[in-house]
Amino acid sequence: MSPRKRHALFSRLQAANPTPTSELEYQTPFELLVAVILSAQATDKSVNLATRKLFPVANTPQAVQKLGEKRLRNYIKTIGLYNNKATNLITMCGQLLERHGGEVPRDRESLEQLAGVGRKTANVVLNTAFGEPTIAVDTHVFRVANRTGLARGKTVLEVEKKLLKAVPQEFRVDAHHWLILHGRYTCVARKPKCPQCVIADLCAYTAKTE
Repeated sequence: MSPRKRHALFSRLQAANPTPTSELEYQTPFELLVAVILSAQATDKSVNLATRKLFPVANTPQAVQKLGEKRLRNYIKTIGLYNNKATNLITMCGQLLERHGGEVPRDRESLEQLAGVGRKTANVVLNTAFGEPTIAVDTHVFRVANRTGLARGKTVLEVEKKLLKAVPQEFRVDAHHWLILHGRYTCVARKPKCPQCVIADLCAYTAKTE
């Protein structure tokens, strides 16, 4: 995709949604970190349903640790892999308290050393909580980047690196939100909604739906 088309693509996504944000519900960087860890292999909707009950009771590392793993599991048991996630959250809270004074760190290396936090989670927190121009590549972003020709790659990391080069600087902070939402609601996996797509004429996908 040419630089002109890339600029046009993000200009249109911006015009359609000027202030995109995560669909996960949160008030603080810690709440976002917890929600993103819970969202692995789960829908944002299911996570929000759980955190609406959890966060009024425990929304700090201290409070989650005090809650304990068994009681924490009861709050998140409707989410996939909840046993492992509960273990990781309790460990992660201890790490935040021991290493960072209970605050969520603002650098990738420190974030990725926390239990349950990988590169994608770190990118989401850095971008959404702290406004860093990172791009978290989930299944939606991976699909849109490859399907449109914006940034083709065989691995998540390859696509991420290409997107960081391909996305014009002025759009970089919001880029991953636009791409996630576009993949979630328009450029869906089985039958993309090409007739409704604002970037269809810029897209390299040859099997467009009618």
